[in-house]
Amino acid sequence: MSNVYLGYHFTVEPKELGSEILIAELGEKPFESFIETDNGFVAYIQKDLHTKDILDDIYLLHSPEFTISYTIEEIDQVNWNEEWEKNFEPIDVDGKCHVRAPFHPKTAAEYDIVIEPKMSFGTGHHETTHMMIQHLLETDVTNMKTLDMGCGTAILAILAEMKGAKPIDAIDIDNWCYLNSIENAERNNRHEITVYEGDAELLKGKKYDLIIANINRNILLNDMQQYVDCLNKNGILLLSGFYSEDIPFIDASCTEKGLTYVKKFERNNWVSLKYVN
Repeated sequence: MSNVYLGYHFTVEPKELGSEILIAELGEKPFESFIETDNGFVAYIQKDLHTKDILDDIYLLHSPEFTISYTIEEIDQVNWNEEWEKNFEPIDVDGKCHVRAPFHPKTAAEYDIVIEPKMSFGTGHHETTHMMIQHLLETDVTNMKTLDMGCGTAILAILAEMKGAKPIDAIDIDNWCYLNSIENAERNNRHEITVYEGDAELLKGKKYDLIIANINRNILLNDMQQYVDCLNKNGILLLSGFYSEDIPFIDASCTEKGLTYVKKFERNNWVSLKYVN
């Protein structure tokens, strides 16, 4: 890339929760990529899209519950591949599923998924993805019409197809994720995945046997009714992207809409829940 970038180096305490919320807020701005660090993360933005007041309305920076500081550096021609190689580690789930970048060695895992991330994943990537993969690995998804909502890199859609799900819709509101999902589906030789750029408005009139939604609490709660409306009888809903303390809110929303709780995975305070219709 020839554009000059600014890198905001954020130090966040407490890191996990604070970084997740702050990244979500910054994602509404023209920040393009987020790389985790030991104490927080770096947020990148093109210099010509930056304004002096860009952080003025960021709620978290004024919250007494978090301690946040940052420094800014100017970076010429960011080598994103180099950043990814330094920061992206492969995911191994029970030795059965291996998610890796092209520069990682292939393993003997039954499901070997290769992704080239357009953006770093943000806090919680390993935990939530790992748990959703666990759900998929133990679920017979053969011939299930599937939705991967908030697909990101399309990891979960790719695994679903590898396990026999079809056809599959993958949706993300972020243009980078949309383009990246298309690339990753092709890279893994997947032909049953159709990628769409947009939000839950695209679900009108659609029906699915399996819905995968690894997003965040607020979006899940906001869109839950649309997910349920799209879920066929005996259909499965897999949710992640939130913390253990969010379970009562998610569970109340699901059960009041007629879904039945099945099971939970938890990793480092992140949670993934399974429901059936």
